[in-house]
Amino acid sequence: MNYYIITGTSRGLGEAIALRLMEPGNHLFCISRNESSKLTELAGRSGASVEHIPFDLTNGAAISGMMASIFDRIDHAAAKSIVLINNAGTVTPIAPIERCADDEIIANIAINLTAPIVLASAFIDLAQSIQADKRIINISSGAGKKPYFGWSSYCSAKAGLDLFTRCTALEQEEKAFPVRAISFAPGIIDTEMQAQIRATNVDNFKDLERFISFKEEGMLLSPEEVAHYVLRLLESDYSGGEIVDIKQLQ
Repeated sequence: MNYYIITGTSRGLGEAIALRLMEPGNHLFCISRNESSKLTELAGRSGASVEHIPFDLTNGAAISGMMASIFDRIDHAAAKSIVLINNAGTVTPIAPIERCADDEIIANIAINLTAPIVLASAFIDLAQSIQADKRIINISSGAGKKPYFGWSSYCSAKAGLDLFTRCTALEQEEKAFPVRAISFAPGIIDTEMQAQIRATNVDNFKDLERFISFKEEGMLLSPEEVAHYVLRLLESDYSGGEIVDIKQLQ
């Protein structure tokens, strides 16, 4: 059995990844506040086992317990692979930092950085004795490599996620049954996040016109297209610690 733990599956890229993984022999744990109607609809017909785990990733203190309950439902002896895909993210708040509310800054870092770190920590701890192919894919962003006006929290969180991936790989180098972690920047995807960005006031986001042109000129990737590349990564033999941009795969 192949086990996949995926965050942010109610829509967008997370939903598209889960849909592509719906095959016999796969068991999906879909973590999101809301359940995807598409996943629910197709679960019974796909031959895959799908469980929705209702959870708010800003509740960092409860993540380890939630992961422990997931691993209680994994057959360690029968597991061929166990994969964690840290996909959930938020771009809010979009504004110069002095205009950002404290609670929005805290939620941004919690969802984009703290939750993936705590999820990975629990995953590595709970899976360390399991002799299976074990991987973590952290969905990052090109925004982790360059500054954007109005995205200070988002850029900082994604930069932190990339470096965390490299640290994790370093720590796993001498393990008997290592977890291989990589960070993947998926490009600009046609999701609700992009719609939110385009609705921002230009005073809060100086690149507004550029992002509007991405949509108008058909430059956005579909979630389904990007999910295809995520599956390609799962099939590749990376060593761990790589920071991969989708442009390297196209």
